[in-house]
Amino acid sequence: MFRRASKTASLLAAAVLVLAACTPADPGGGDKTIKVAYQKTDSFTALDSMLQEAKKEFESANQGVKVELQPIQASDEDYGTKLALALRSPSTAPDVFYEDTFKVRSDADAGYLMNLDSRLAGWGDWGAFDNAAKEAGKADDGGTYAVPLGTDTRVIWYNKKVLEAAGIGLPWHPSSWQDILDTARKIKAANPDVIPFNMYAGKGTGEGTVMQGFYELLYGTGSSLYDQDSKKWVVGSPGFKDSLTFLETLYRENLAVPPAEALDPNVWKKVFGEWFPKAKLGATVEGSYAPSFWQAGGSYAWPGYEQEMGVAPFPTQKGQAPGKVSMSGGWTLAVGAETKQPDLAFNFLTTALNAKNSLAFTLASSQIAVRNDVAADPGYQSANPFVKDVSGLVSVTRFRPATSDYPRISAAIQEATEAVITGNRTPEQAAADYDTAVTGIVGGDKTIRK
Repeated sequence: MFRRASKTASLLAAAVLVLAACTPADPGGGDKTIKVAYQKTDSFTALDSMLQEAKKEFESANQGVKVELQPIQASDEDYGTKLALALRSPSTAPDVFYEDTFKVRSDADAGYLMNLDSRLAGWGDWGAFDNAAKEAGKADDGGTYAVPLGTDTRVIWYNKKVLEAAGIGLPWHPSSWQDILDTARKIKAANPDVIPFNMYAGKGTGEGTVMQGFYELLYGTGSSLYDQDSKKWVVGSPGFKDSLTFLETLYRENLAVPPAEALDPNVWKKVFGEWFPKAKLGATVEGSYAPSFWQAGGSYAWPGYEQEMGVAPFPTQKGQAPGKVSMSGGWTLAVGAETKQPDLAFNFLTTALNAKNSLAFTLASSQIAVRNDVAADPGYQSANPFVKDVSGLVSVTRFRPATSDYPRISAAIQEATEAVITGNRTPEQAAADYDTAVTGIVGGDKTIRK
């Protein structure tokens, strides 16, 4: 998350080039244009497809209005940076844009997002959205500034062939961290050429390190990252050290990928596109969206993945209640506060997120539905055999702290995990380094020892 000045400058230039035409159209007379900025990558095209369809619907229903789609080819982190830079100026700010849920509060506070409350009150579909999902679009003032596209959970995905070859009974449902380590050791003993258990760590995989790994460990200890009651960041946490110790064990015993490979930003592509399909990986912690990569039309289409893969909740440290943990993220669509055509921008947002388009996006991206009518649709319920299991974890899931400090805190966690898996620091030393970093980021008065 910490970026050199040269990279920031290059991202600013890229953002300006991509969004150079973002000056809102003159609202009086002539053709009107709505600019829509969003993320698109080789492995994430579902949103682009949905917005293309929404563009056709909207332009057909609004003669004389054009929708200019502005896909930004970038990772999650770089997309967020480019969007943030574009939002700083009315001349580059898009009318509608794809917004990460954990950025909603800080961007609303910064004045980048339009309050949608009055318009949502008149949108008949708003009642179809799950009440918990609606919270993701709220800011500190209680207003709604974004509408959710979908959400997800984190689980353990495992290859049945690999576990069966190691004599592991199926279905596999580890009840503690020790169960995970014991299973990984059996897999390694059965076939040294197989990676037993992948858990992202280090700065290379960015937020994936925190969401698809560290959080499951930390919250499974009973500790937390942020104390909601005091609105302070937690330091000196025994659970933080325990989490780093688990990662140290996993990597020291060669139960995970070699550290050099773990630090590759593209290691996830091997997980989905190579190791699982070729039965070279026992298990990994990943999102509920995993099937979107393997299903027909996915980036790594894998016929038969439904039969070869299994899913299990990530257990708490010692099996203590509630017995399992998960993390949820998600993205939204928001309207820019600087738009000169707020009604048209909001109407495009509602077109994009109507029942038909929401269902198509949810199925294509293997998201957990945030609309109740989509969740009840037979097509959603039968999308893949894992829908029920991954959706069931919503009852125990958690969300990232939605504060402006969070990106730097996340970077400090990534650095701590990298220091441990490479052997540069012990878990105790890395945890102490993290505490120092957090105090430096937010100030001692905004930390609490728990």
